[in-house]
Amino acid sequence: MKPAAFLFDLDGTLVDTETVWARAIVDMVVAHGGRTSVGKILELVIGRNWLDIDRTLHEQFPMLGDTTPMKDAIELRKYYERHASEPQTMRIESSIAFFKKVAELAPCAIVSGSPHDDVATAAGMCGIADKVALILGAGDYEKGKPSPSGYLKAAQLLGVNPEACVVIEDSTVGVAAGVAAGMKVIALDRATSIPQHFEGETWRVRDLSELDVEKEFGA
Repeated sequence: MKPAAFLFDLDGTLVDTETVWARAIVDMVVAHGGRTSVGKILELVIGRNWLDIDRTLHEQFPMLGDTTPMKDAIELRKYYERHASEPQTMRIESSIAFFKKVAELAPCAIVSGSPHDDVATAAGMCGIADKVALILGAGDYEKGKPSPSGYLKAAQLLGVNPEACVVIEDSTVGVAAGVAAGMKVIALDRATSIPQHFEGETWRVRDLSELDVEKEFGA
């Protein structure tokens, strides 16, 4: 197929940041007098929208108080920065190389559950900011994954048919969102500590370098 657009997830697909965010959340919960573990938080974080994550955190850890997702994101950032001392090491180089290749074929968007500004910062860190046609972050679309809302809005804003789009995802909920949007989906199975379960994907790979761009997408 010759895609009309490529729609990328961010965390776990282009940058390996989910464990770092999970450690930051553990620190924040502990600072408020709660207890949890990185493993438990990862189960809440992987593939999910920040607004949904924050709501679940408040349900499970009422000691966090009556705060907004924006206020929590600001507080969380200081804990995140303690663990992200070398941001360049979080780049998934083969995914970034794939992004650069397919950006020569069709518009590329990033549809993420992270806050919009964090997505833009990550795109800059990956050296692809000038190749990103559109960024959608938490709050930029109606419902988080596994809802297809984000991917359908990206297709709408790019002016392309959803069925002509290719989604690149690494999580159960992310793949489900792409499939529900009627799009072709590349499931990036990176064999993380929290196993993901994919259904309905068009391709499944351990690394995006396994895909022959010319063969699959008519380069």
